[in-house]
Amino acid sequence: MAIVAPTAIRGRVAWLGLVADRGASLRAGAVDRVAVDFGGFVGDGHAGLTRPSCSRVTAQHPVKGTEIRNSRQISLLSVEELAETAAALGIPALPPEWVGANLVLEGVPMLTLAPPASRLVFEGGVVLTVDVENSPCRFPAAEIEREHPGVGKGYIGAARGRRGLTVWVERGGAIALGEAVRLHAPPQRAYPPLQG
Repeated sequence: MAIVAPTAIRGRVAWLGLVADRGASLRAGAVDRVAVDFGGFVGDGHAGLTRPSCSRVTAQHPVKGTEIRNSRQISLLSVEELAETAAALGIPALPPEWVGANLVLEGVPMLTLAPPASRLVFEGGVVLTVDVENSPCRFPAAEIEREHPGVGKGYIGAARGRRGLTVWVERGGAIALGEAVRLHAPPQRAYPPLQG
């Protein structure tokens, strides 16, 4: 019996983007279709089988820049959570490109809470694996600040719990706008030693 099983939760691809040069800007450029290999979205600045460690993983890798497995290949968000974050910021919309999104789904409820090790199985054959929740950071805040002076500073608080997920590629291929996707999830159990 499979430990990760299909659920009734389905969605569709609402937006695709590539961050061309992370050193220059987090801002993503929209595309209609993206090639996907074991490194991530081909042509994206976050792609690669490995990456240098950063401040998000200093508890595990104290020396910044240590080469580690890249489980943050793709930044996944939802239409619904972007709208909630925009409302919390008091702006009409929060375009995916401002937050460095690679993939935005519509119709998957509470996407940011999808459990680690879940799979997103796309109708074209691509399978992405959920790593962890993507913590809000200062880089999207700077992009928002450029568009709405005085608003960017509120981004981290507004996006907490709805910033989406980091995912990595389990099976490559291509993803296109409008494509259907289904969530597959492992059993949900609390880990007793961490319950307090």
